[in-house]
Amino acid sequence: MDAKARNCLLQYREALEKDIKTSYIMDHMISDGVLTISEEEKVKNEPTKHQRAAILIKMILKKDNRAYISFYNALLHEGYKDLAALLHSGIPVISSSSGKDSGGGITSYVRTVLCEGGVPQRPVVFVTRKKLVNAIQQKLFKLNGEPGWVTIYGMAGCGKSVLAAEAVRDHSLLEGCFPGGVHWVSVGKQDKSGLLMKLQNLCARLDQDESFSQRLPLNIEEAKDRLRILMLRKHPRSLLILDDVWDPWVLKAFDNQCQILLTTRDKSVTDSVMGPKYEVPVESGLGKEKGLEILSLFVNMKKADLPEQAHSIIKECKGSPLVVSLIGALLRDFPNRWEYYLRQLQNKQFKRIRKSSSYDYEALDEAMSISVEMLRENIKDYYTDLSILQKDVKVPTKVLCVLWDMETEDVEDILQEFVNKSLLFCDRNGKSFCYYLHDLQVDFLTEKNRSQLQDLHKKMVTQFQRYYQPHALSPDQEDGMYWYSFLAYHMASANMHKELCALMFSLDWIKAKTELVGPAHLIHEFVEYSHILDEKDCAVCENFQEFLSLNGHLLGRQPFPNIVQLGLCEPETSEVYQQAKLQAKQEVDNGKLYLEWTNKKTIKNLSRLVVRPHTDAVYHACFSENGQRIASCGADKTLQVFKAETGEKLLEIKAHEDEVLCCAFSADDRFIATCSVDKKVKIWNSVTGELVHTYEEHSEQVNCCHFTNNSNHLLLATGSSDFFLK
Repeated sequence: MDAKARNCLLQYREALEKDIKTSYIMDHMISDGVLTISEEEKVKNEPTKHQRAAILIKMILKKDNRAYISFYNALLHEGYKDLAALLHSGIPVISSSSGKDSGGGITSYVRTVLCEGGVPQRPVVFVTRKKLVNAIQQKLFKLNGEPGWVTIYGMAGCGKSVLAAEAVRDHSLLEGCFPGGVHWVSVGKQDKSGLLMKLQNLCARLDQDESFSQRLPLNIEEAKDRLRILMLRKHPRSLLILDDVWDPWVLKAFDNQCQILLTTRDKSVTDSVMGPKYEVPVESGLGKEKGLEILSLFVNMKKADLPEQAHSIIKECKGSPLVVSLIGALLRDFPNRWEYYLRQLQNKQFKRIRKSSSYDYEALDEAMSISVEMLRENIKDYYTDLSILQKDVKVPTKVLCVLWDMETEDVEDILQEFVNKSLLFCDRNGKSFCYYLHDLQVDFLTEKNRSQLQDLHKKMVTQFQRYYQPHALSPDQEDGMYWYSFLAYHMASANMHKELCALMFSLDWIKAKTELVGPAHLIHEFVEYSHILDEKDCAVCENFQEFLSLNGHLLGRQPFPNIVQLGLCEPETSEVYQQAKLQAKQEVDNGKLYLEWTNKKTIKNLSRLVVRPHTDAVYHACFSENGQRIASCGADKTLQVFKAETGEKLLEIKAHEDEVLCCAFSADDRFIATCSVDKKVKIWNSVTGELVHTYEEHSEQVNCCHFTNNSNHLLLATGSSDFFLK
């Protein structure tokens, strides 16, 4: 390393060690090839943030100028612009012949090849997705100099074009596999005259000295022949990149012994061409940290300094690079609009999220709708029907067979078209297929077809009623679990109040559903749809909800109790009792025995919910600060978290090696502390159940723990049998 660069690094070493977080900085340096995986592991093994930063800087001091430049660029990428400014004066000059230069690890050879081939530059704000880039490169290596196709496919705005361009920014790949160069063609939606123009432009680029012909090809067939000869004789072993391909017939013009990388929303476009084919699926895929990284680069802030709305915006963007980038670009121009753009996302106002940029579509709704418009006319209505699907719900084929009144094979053929065009996702679990929409697609469809939603839900319920009796559904049916989970939702959304009440106020339905999925989901539905159920009869609704809430600890156990006998224990004025008595009389005629208590309590039970989450004594239970969750712990050594309103279990953690005596939520509800007879205190992530930290500060069992009620500065107090409070 140059003396000037080294001195600069030593001069500001203390400030760097104090401030930087190493993990993402090392990601950049590894992708630049100046840091090895084993060196990364060595840094990660250091116990504190300061020590990790110190050992990383020590490593950089032993490396060359490229390491200094890579470190400087990583600081810029990660939002440490003030620290990068300190190092700016020490940046060494690297000659273009010395391998990699300062342009993000790209050699001058790579830059020249890509520039000549028309490959787009990196976006202004760029975040690496190394796994996907590596996957594309591996498939390109597999072509091994022979003609073939590598397809990058995924839904609108998932970053396919950026990934394709990034995959060829690699010296060894270009030198070893494509010494003839790389040629980029932006295809898009084309008619025959548009495609001919694209081919003419490509032939002109490949034959600039006009050594093969002085006139342009006059039709697609001639252009195809010209392209084949040019690629064979003038540009052998080169790569053709076709960006944004929509139609299979377009590829016929390029099916002439070339090595081709293409991006598309429709993975079936290569079905019509010959040769080896490799696929790289791209889901929208940005994690929370990567999303925040993009926002921080757009608005020129450190990730840690982003406002709290940033986290909500990333959540609402559902991992889409397009949406994150659109929002980031808007916030760069209007830095005070965090709350405004968050509200637009939450209200699904996609038309208002628009920005003229290098992307072909200015607004999110345009990018999404173009794929739907390209569907065949006779299947568009089927896609509209999917507007009523819930987020994160995988729907069995049989449900859609019922909805469309079709044979399984016909339904699967339609759905496969949607899957091929990245409009739907398929999960193949053994023999049965389940289908689901990306969250953004659900939002888009819901907004686009809002006026039709009630009728679509009604169609779903009506079709169900043609096929099934609710309580006669078998749990073994492929679609049984779906109807038990979502029939009430479809009835409520269809405004079918009478049918919903008949379903929810039925002891047969309650028996069938709780036996399969337990009582928590039903209790949730009584709460969710209380405004509808109360319309018919508030008292009846209360009868059923109270019956479920107070007997939930029995209805969730195996063997399943006799629900008719439980119903006979209800007060005689209860609708639950009336239905149970009717059923009991019918079954007594067949020789069954039921008991009816004569000394039933008439005093109203004060309990609103009874659950039995533990297998042994419960020592402590507490509400979260927002009152929506309860944490409990006990002699079975577990920590459990469940919904306060319904008793639905959210977490069950084997928390300690001995009885857990106390648990407590933090003021911001992000953490739960537990303490135990095993003398340990542990902190848990309250959502994921991940262990955050373990303390072994006491010499005897720890009896209680409690957080401060101030979320800005979290402290935990613990009391132990060793006489100490800590």
